[in-house]
Amino acid sequence: MLRPLPPSCALLRDLSAGLLHPFTTQVTPFSTFPNLLTRRSTLSIYNIPARLVPLLNKLRATLDSAFLSTGRGFSKLGLTPTSWTFVGLLFALLSALAFGNRGSLWQPLAGLLVLASGFFDIVDGAVARATGRMTKRGAFLDSTLDRLGEVAIYLGIMVGGYSSPEWVLVAITFSLLVSYTRARGEALGIKLSGVGIGERSERLLILAVLSIVGLASYGVLVVAVVAILTFLQRTGTAWMNLSKEVSGRALS
Repeated sequence: MLRPLPPSCALLRDLSAGLLHPFTTQVTPFSTFPNLLTRRSTLSIYNIPARLVPLLNKLRATLDSAFLSTGRGFSKLGLTPTSWTFVGLLFALLSALAFGNRGSLWQPLAGLLVLASGFFDIVDGAVARATGRMTKRGAFLDSTLDRLGEVAIYLGIMVGGYSSPEWVLVAITFSLLVSYTRARGEALGIKLSGVGIGERSERLLILAVLSIVGLASYGVLVVAVVAILTFLQRTGTAWMNLSKEVSGRALS
């Protein structure tokens, strides 16, 4: 029998203490966060995920070529990239409905539907690249509907009672913040794509696999932790790059 998850507030407190100070239980005041970000070599929440990022980026680059071939195949069906975007959203909404039900079969089915949603989210971009139909309008719609589908999935998990509302709130909040930091950073000229171990595809994969084996509650927990780490890493990367720009202007 699975042990119940610890209370969210207590676990978040212990997690933050352990990540920021692996050898002590003292919690660093938030006011010192900007200074910690400049000490990249001593910030464990930054260095641990950072060691995994090159491996993930190599895997992502390898998969990109495979996805391009997939895009060429799906482009022969005659559907536009936008059509595949809506197909991905449809599967996300179906997974939310499946999560909203209790039963031995609903949770694995919901996990499979999450996988399908993530797959078609890849297909739309692959078709756009394969056919040369990449547009700003399509990118905006794709990103917006991705967020909508992600929120729907977590609402389904909460309605179905597979995880506590507190953990669902943490997972979806930091998942959205991961996307926001990338969008805001790139608007300021800082490339954050590929920074961190918890981009949307990884988060959906974690949630889907654990849901398929009947562990959606732990899937939400793992997604929350991974999203928090990625958010902190992207914030740190953006902060350091912006600080360099400020220092460069001051010297000039």
